[in-house]
Amino acid sequence: MSDPIAPTPKPGDSARLMTPLRDLSVWTNHFLQTEITVLASSAQALEGLRAIEDDVDATMLAQVIDADPLLSIKYLAHAANRRRVSDSTDTETVLSSLVMTGVFPFFNQFGVQPTVEDHLQDQPRALVALQDLMRRARRAGNFALAFAVHRGDTDAAVIHQAAFLHDFAEMLLLCHAPTMELQIRDAMAANPQLRTAKAQRDVLNIELDDLRQELFKRWHLPQLLLRISDDKHLDHNNVLCAQLAVRLARHTMHGWDDAALPDDIDAIAKLLNAAPRVALAFAKKVDLPSEGKT
Repeated sequence: MSDPIAPTPKPGDSARLMTPLRDLSVWTNHFLQTEITVLASSAQALEGLRAIEDDVDATMLAQVIDADPLLSIKYLAHAANRRRVSDSTDTETVLSSLVMTGVFPFFNQFGVQPTVEDHLQDQPRALVALQDLMRRARRAGNFALAFAVHRGDTDAAVIHQAAFLHDFAEMLLLCHAPTMELQIRDAMAANPQLRTAKAQRDVLNIELDDLRQELFKRWHLPQLLLRISDDKHLDHNNVLCAQLAVRLARHTMHGWDDAALPDDIDAIAKLLNAAPRVALAFAKKVDLPSEGKT
């Protein structure tokens, strides 16, 4: 089976989309043929490990991959595409996959990585938006893991993964169609009542949640990750756990005084079977000190 994640770059691959594609199928096929760029810090860290490859273990490599949602999805899709269907597990993580396949094959198959900073060097607004979104993803993953562990959820690792990767389709759009993503953001800023899904449909002809789920399917990612990532099933607590973490990370990106925060905390309190004031204190305690706002 050919690998849709890291195709050989062709002339025009780096060209940005300026107009919307027709439908979900066309959008999906486009990104299946587009190489995913990663953070420059991730690319640099990988090259540092490559220089001492004989001393690198799976845990060291996983720490670098797991810090970057774009590199994480790139690797997970690559690994899923290369395994047999019968080898698939519902709890596959970056670390477990590296343990199974080994460190040396990773370095053989992943060369020097293209970076978002290079790709967006002439799009400073999009680059800042992407960096903010990736920080938000790390906070969402941190919240989700803490909530899941508090609940004693056996799927905690996958819940973390679902929250961490929730907005990766928006990241792809900022990388490869920044004008359209910024158009969506401008429309929502001009009209606070405009729903995200409608703004996306108006500009893109699709919703990014649908693109995320379709790419997950086409990349053969574990079924449990697909289920927990599906926002349409909030009646399941593991889905709700990931979604509330994403919402909390979004609403606290610039401080803990957003008007939507009380509703978030009430829902989190119910999920954790705790009083709202306890849930709020817990959320603040587990927030990433270097990324959260107080």
